[in-house]
This record gives sequence, C-alpha cells and structure tokens, in this order.
Amino acid sequence: PITPRPAPPATLPPAPPATLPAPPATTPLVRHEAEELGVDLAAVHGTGRGGRIIRVDVEHAAAARRVRATALARRLAAELGLDLGPIAGSGPGGAIRETDVRQAARAASAAVAAGPPVTPAKPAGEPAAHGEIATRPGPARAPAGAADRAGAMRQAIGRLMARSKREIPHYYVSNTVDMGTAMAWLRERNRSLDMSDRLVPAALLLRATALAARQIPQLNGYWTDEHFTPGSAVHLGVAISLRRGGLITPAIHDAADLPPGELMARLRDLVNRARAGRLRGSELTDATITVTNLGDQGVESVTGVIYPPQVALVGFGKIVERPWAVGGLLGVRPVVISTLAADHRATDGYTGARFLTLIADLLQRPEEL
Repeated sequence: PITPRPAPPATLPPAPPATLPAPPATTPLVRHEAEELGVDLAAVHGTGRGGRIIRVDVEHAAAARRVRATALARRLAAELGLDLGPIAGSGPGGAIRETDVRQAARAASAAVAAGPPVTPAKPAGEPAAHGEIATRPGPARAPAGAADRAGAMRQAIGRLMARSKREIPHYYVSNTVDMGTAMAWLRERNRSLDMSDRLVPAALLLRATALAARQIPQLNGYWTDEHFTPGSAVHLGVAISLRRGGLITPAIHDAADLPPGELMARLRDLVNRARAGRLRGSELTDATITVTNLGDQGVESVTGVIYPPQVALVGFGKIVERPWAVGGLLGVRPVVISTLAADHRATDGYTGARFLTLIADLLQRPEEL
C-alpha cells in the first residue's frame, strides 16, 4: 500500500513591514519656522498645492495659540519680565489689558515679599506627633532680599534681550563726532552757573538725539503686528543702572520739546526716582527710542540691543581727545563715538546713516539746541 505523505504546512505571505505615517509635506524652511514657533505640523491643515503646508499656515497656527493682549500690555509685561500666559484678561474677548498686567505684577511682588509659609518649630524635646516625621532643625533660610530681586531682574532682562536678538534683524552704523564746539559752548555756559544748574555733555547728546528722532520719524516708534507705528511724540528712553544690580529704561516724555536745561533736570529726576523705586508706570512703557550712554564707565563705544517693540537704540561712549583735522590743520579735539542699532524691518542703513549724521550736525550748533 502507498502511504500518502503529509502535506506541507500552509504558509502565509509575509506581512508588509509597518510604516510610520509620512510627515506632512512642506519645505525645510517652513519646518524650521514651525519648530521655532512651537507648532505641531501634524495638526496643521495645509492650504498649498496638493495640501502642502506653506508658511502662512504655520503663522496662522501660531497666532491661534497666542495670548490676546493689547500692545501696551505686551510692552509692560516685557519690561517687568512677566509671562502673559497665566494672566486673566479683563478686556473684550478676554484680552489682557495694561491694568491686568499691573495687577499681576503687584500680586507677584506681594508673593515674593511674603515669602514661603513658615511652620513653627516644635520646642526642644517634644516628641513628634503620630504620623509626623521627626527631623532635626535645619539652618534658617534667609529672606528674599536684594540679591533675589537683582537675580529676577537679570533673568527678565535676559529674556527680553534674547527675544530681541531672536526676532529683530538688527543692523548697526556708527560715527565719530567732533565735540570741540559743543564742549567749548558748555564751558562758557556753565561758567556763571551754580554747580547744581550746570549742564553735562549728556544733556546735549540727549537733545540732539531727540531732535534727530523727530526729523527722522522712521526710527521713532514701534514694530507691532508686522508693521511700523510711528510714535506720537519723541519719548526718549534712558538706560539707568540700578545700585542693587540690573537695568531700567524709563522715558523722558516729549523730549524733542525740552531745552537742554530741562532735559538735564528730567534726567536727574528720573535717575533719583528709578534708584528709589518710585517711577510711574507710564515712564516704563512709553519710550519710543532708547539712548544708552556708557561714557562714564570708560568705554569708547557701545553697540546696544533694541528694546522691543522699539525699532532703534542709540549708544554713546566716552568723550576722548583724539587727533583731528579741521580746515586742513591737524590738532587734538574731543570726540565721541555714536552708534545706532536699528530694526531692518522698519529702516535700512541709509536711514540710519542719515540719523547719525544729523546728530553730529546738530552738535556742531549747540547754541541752537
């Protein structure tokens, strides 16, 4: 008899390898922008050809995630180093207003001042209650003080400056200005005045900057919502270092309308009140262009970082004596290096050069300032 062989076991065709879903179709540039803005491309509906995700799709997705807030509220929050996310808005549609930011700042200050809750220590030798863990008393924690506040301010400044360098396409121009005529005029003017009424060179530098900003308004204002808004007046921000550490930039309002003597008085008042912590809120949020002067620290030039949403920052260094030719004759003259950091979205180098040249020209006619 023939014994039939068992049939070989049936084999199924191998299953195709599992494949991950393909990433949304887009370009490397759009993918990079999505990463920068924290947008998940898998959740974005593409409006390009064939459903391709284009740049405007990413920007719309990022805008939908943004906190609604007024421009003034955003500027104030940036100055104070506050995150708008946790702040409840009282404006239309829940938009955050300036008053909401101030209230949040007061609450944060009160929380820092109050410190963590303190649990009273048990008297020595008293046994721990049931369920408690007996611990040795640790060293007393020092209260939050000037060092903590300075550290918090340093972090806030760091966040603001990092945002500025990340978002603003800076360009820089500089100029060396002959200060001979201006310094001679100052010496003559101050000769008959009391010490408290005398002008310093900073008053002329501020005055010339304010007048130049009024004549070239493209550098005096804000970049918000993807367009430039000129300032209604020249509110000159002045960088002031604080004794406890940190930096603050209050504004001298309507600076282009103030003579040098009044500018000097306003500057002294701002410095005194800034270091005493008595500045008004409007002085911290209204600056349309900022000036930083590090000449008293001995540096000859300063290249600054723009304070968003402003579009320009002017820097002045130390007034030093240098060889200088006037009318074909070489001599020694006092000079100062002026620099401009400006936002390329609002202006270009030609406008920046005109601005610094105008400042230099104004300083050659100090009696007209």
